[in-house]
Amino acid sequence: MRLWHETLISDLPRQQLLGQHRECCALRGKGWNRPHATVQYVFDYSPYKLYQYHQLIMEEMKSRTYQPDERWEDPLYRGKSCDPYRELEPLTPTKPIYPEHNATYLAECLENLANKGINLSVRMKQSEK
Repeated sequence: MRLWHETLISDLPRQQLLGQHRECCALRGKGWNRPHATVQYVFDYSPYKLYQYHQLIMEEMKSRTYQPDERWEDPLYRGKSCDPYRELEPLTPTKPIYPEHNATYLAECLENLANKGINLSVRMKQSEK
């Protein structure tokens, strides 16, 4: 699984959006710092960035009337089978959250979705390139 480019979040079909939530939960929990082919870059940053990205996913879920577990709203929470972080320095959000989520990555995500039969047309704002 990959973290979809954040510009795509509001257009993701239900299955991809909910899958993204599960992926974020796994990465924030026991999956943190375990090798992942497509999301390895996430571990180059503070776990707080993943929390920020996960917030975008959960906001979209709520806008579609899904109810993610409120415990994930806590940046220190790591799931039921992981101890929470004792401390995590808050970071000012960046746009995009991960610098890897650039125009090239957006094209890769769109191609990946198209290969699954999901065709989205999204244009990046100049500030997100």
